[in-house]
Amino acid sequence: MKKRRVVVTALGVKSSIGNSVQSFSNSLKNGVHGIKPISFMDVSKLDVKVASYDYDFDASEYFTKKELRRTDRFCQFAVSAAKDALNGQDILNFYSPYRVGVIFSSGIGGVNTMETEHKNMLLKGEKAVSVFFIPMMISNMAAGLISILTGFKGDNISISTACASSSHALGEAFVKVRDGYLDACLTGGAESGISNLTVAGFSNMRALSTSQDPNRASIPFDRERSGFVMGEGAAVIFLEELEMAKKRQANILAEVIGYGATCDAYHITKPHPDAQAQANSILKALADANVDIGEVDYVNAHGTSTKINDVTETKALKLAFKDKAKNLLISSTKSMTGHMLGAAGAVEAAATVLALNEGFVPPTVGLKEQDEECDLFYVPNLAIEKDIKCAISSSFGFGGHNATLCFKKYI
Repeated sequence: MKKRRVVVTALGVKSSIGNSVQSFSNSLKNGVHGIKPISFMDVSKLDVKVASYDYDFDASEYFTKKELRRTDRFCQFAVSAAKDALNGQDILNFYSPYRVGVIFSSGIGGVNTMETEHKNMLLKGEKAVSVFFIPMMISNMAAGLISILTGFKGDNISISTACASSSHALGEAFVKVRDGYLDACLTGGAESGISNLTVAGFSNMRALSTSQDPNRASIPFDRERSGFVMGEGAAVIFLEELEMAKKRQANILAEVIGYGATCDAYHITKPHPDAQAQANSILKALADANVDIGEVDYVNAHGTSTKINDVTETKALKLAFKDKAKNLLISSTKSMTGHMLGAAGAVEAAATVLALNEGFVPPTVGLKEQDEECDLFYVPNLAIEKDIKCAISSSFGFGGHNATLCFKKYI
């Protein structure tokens, strides 16, 4: 089967640094982070005091009061981002509904709903558990609700591979469209996992930053980094086959050209110290795209701000790009958004698309003194204006899941 070209024609973003594509892009260019003290729950007994969130997000703009009561916040992020991305376009006036899919992700789904309903059961008994508990909690409901909203009846798949979830979702959607199984696909990821239970769990395993200074909390590749900062939000990316996108005069933002996925097969949380599987995910994506290592201008790194992961990712980039690694422009936008878990890959893919489309490289904010083992160029603190042509975005998740996406500027 002939491989078709696949383009990005719409984005929707909900994040701590912007709830529209324009505000998100402006924050990326200006190095604005959304990290702040946790004020919506009691963290007095925890070492973790900050998170990356925006409670100015108003889901009532997208849902009725009844719908709000029946949907978890992660689904509210997903549906609102999808509505923004499609912006009233009548997609099904052009495509058959069975030729448009939804491949979406969430790493942990409705954990806030689960926590709330468990408390209700303990306090009031089993009959107090909401009849909407299950559909609010299950992580596939974001994909389901988006299809109900849009009428897209093609492949409807929910992917959960921890922090690599939405990069895998986007990669699988790309393959479906490229290989002719779908003509278009709405993809991405959503997460709203900042709760007492999850913060306690990540904190107890020493994965989260213990800094009380929001400006020094999510600092990938910095010597003082102490862990990641939890974030929330969503990104939606609409993919279409190029010729059909041109026929409907869609606004083409960038082209997806490659996808690579591997597994460390090593440990439940730690990346393999040899970094070979991570490097292979990059090389597979480049091979899939038919791109030489010297053609890549920019890397949107996974860059979690954890001790082991940042070092391992740097090693993977050196393995993949060899002597070209020192010429790469690398940044971690998690320094601004925090780590959005299952939504991270999609949000970072959106940042990469904007970088290609608008001619800039986002910075790694808060980077003061690089770890000696993180010795590449991570675009510290200030964005760079540059007409980049080719970029990759990588995501690595608990369980050893690795995914890399390759994009190029559409000309």
